[in-house]
Amino acid sequence: MKDLRKADKWLLLIIIIFSIFGLIMIFSASSVSTILRYDYSSAYFFWHQLITLVVGYVIAIVILLTPTRKWKLLAYLGVIGIILALFYVLIYGHISGNARSWFRIGPISIQPAEFAKSIAIIAMGYYYNNIAKVKKNLFNLYYIPLAIAVIIAYLIFKQPDKGGAFIFLMIVGLTFLSIPRVQSNFLQVVKTGVIVLVIVGIPLALNWDKFMAGEAGNRLNFQDPCEKYYEDEGSGYQVCNGLIAISNGGLFGVGLGKSSQKYMYLPDSHTDFIFPIICEELGLVTGVLIILGYFFMLYRINKIAREADNVRNRTIAYGTFWFFTIHIIINLFGVLGLMPLTGIPLPFLSYGGSFTLNAIMLSFLVIRISIENKTAKFQKELASL
Repeated sequence: MKDLRKADKWLLLIIIIFSIFGLIMIFSASSVSTILRYDYSSAYFFWHQLITLVVGYVIAIVILLTPTRKWKLLAYLGVIGIILALFYVLIYGHISGNARSWFRIGPISIQPAEFAKSIAIIAMGYYYNNIAKVKKNLFNLYYIPLAIAVIIAYLIFKQPDKGGAFIFLMIVGLTFLSIPRVQSNFLQVVKTGVIVLVIVGIPLALNWDKFMAGEAGNRLNFQDPCEKYYEDEGSGYQVCNGLIAISNGGLFGVGLGKSSQKYMYLPDSHTDFIFPIICEELGLVTGVLIILGYFFMLYRINKIAREADNVRNRTIAYGTFWFFTIHIIINLFGVLGLMPLTGIPLPFLSYGGSFTLNAIMLSFLVIRISIENKTAKFQKELASL
């Protein structure tokens, strides 16, 4: 228990603040649509998110008390479990939003694609830590996790969730590039990457029209959402109403709970479009503070990653950094009409069981790594005396 005093308190504080604030805003954003659209109690999503947070923080306590080296077997079993779960989803999964991405265990809905991200990051940490001392002529061993990641991404792609598959590969790829041995063999990695891009790119280019047919193609047409909405009903609808919400809020907002856009103008505004509701109710100033809060959170994670004294912890911390960075950028740029909309939640603020659990687990793994960093530093200083 004494080791807990060495935890990065700033990172812990910002995560707790985001979790509590997100819970409040989920209630505010969903209180109307829950009744009008689902005929549930106004606090329905609030209670579900609260249960998720309680479960997540119980798991977080276990993570804080457990040395990272002890999760090795569970991480590898997790990879096997995720692949099997993704196969199961393709056959028996629950269809929602034109995709078969979920399966149910009693009242609980699980989205394996979300757990695939965190499990991949953790498993990469253990794998690369094991082969960190392998001779340079066996560098090809470093590509094995990437090959497995491609299989997982393909299973996500088949749901179909093209955006989810792309984001998964981005997280894995950037985590891979954060490994010291990979950076020292950067030219070889580039050559291999070019070969893979050519092999994948040619059939993709030949079948581009088929690949981007339907909704996927429409999402690339993301510019001027309000103009497109007025010209063609449905196109640009969500982004346009999100921008209206931000505009309505001005600098200081219309007041907590007083959003007009949550009255079915922004369907499911408690999920990926919660940022516009926050800006409408609490103002652009609060929106800027949220972005600054994310910058601070990422800074602390990056600092912990740089200070890690082994490949395992460094990889997990950098993977977590990229996990949050990609989700934050894609969500905010999407709702602001700066890039295609993919339905990606905002960490700790958006409603979502699977995503929230993974965000908590990864962030507390990094806090555990901060404890181990300080312990290792103290032991080195003690040994040098």
